Amino acid sequence: MPLSLVQEVVNVITTILSTLGLPGLLALMVVESFGIPPIPSEVILPFSGFLVAERVFPLDGTLAVAISGALVGSYAAYAVGRWWRHRILGLGFGRLRLEERHLARMDRFFARRGEVTVALARLIPGVRSYISYPAGAASMSPVRFGLYTLLGTAPFVVAWVWAGIVLGDHWATISADLQPFNYAIVALVVAGVIYVVLLAMGAVTPGWPPRRPSRAVGGTAPPVTSGSAPGARP
Repeated sequence: MPLSLVQEVVNVITTILSTLGLPGLLALMVVESFGIPPIPSEVILPFSGFLVAERVFPLDGTLAVAISGALVGSYAAYAVGRWWRHRILGLGFGRLRLEERHLARMDRFFARRGEVTVALARLIPGVRSYISYPAGAASMSPVRFGLYTLLGTAPFVVAWVWAGIVLGDHWATISADLQPFNYAIVALVVAGVIYVVLLAMGAVTPGWPPRRPSRAVGGTAPPVTSGSAPGARP
């Protein structure tokens, strides 16, 4: 995202928060947690902390509204993933086509590691907004999903709001300094998702670097009998 676009996003966020107050914070956190379009929480929350420091927002209300908005947006994304589960079957082309067995593997993964995956993902900017979709598609328990979303979201929100309080009117330095890390994180997530999809569909083998699975070539070499060398004449 070019710097000018980043600055425009920052301007929109700060204008909404300054104009609408806590309802604006709620709306921004809902959209941020839904993930479409991507809105950086590391701008929303530090600027909210700055407004707390300026006595514009109350601290307890800011934290409650930010966490509530994150939960609402997360559940909305969860519902989309759950509703679209069977509508995404058959998407793709050739061998790269999503099948029921791929969804079954995802179900098994979330049955074993869904809770820790959701909780940890909520702590990572850029990733936190999108984990709800596969969790919903895997039909993770809504109660467990909400509990572990809250477990990861609460410290994330508190940390970034507190950073804005401490930095005061220098809160914008957080966004500028961490923007390159966001790009790197998102790029790694996209690459990881592509790798997992290719692995699940059998297009590559496990390991690094990824390799296409070996195929048996039609026809086998005749066996070499004892006492004769290959290519020897009878």
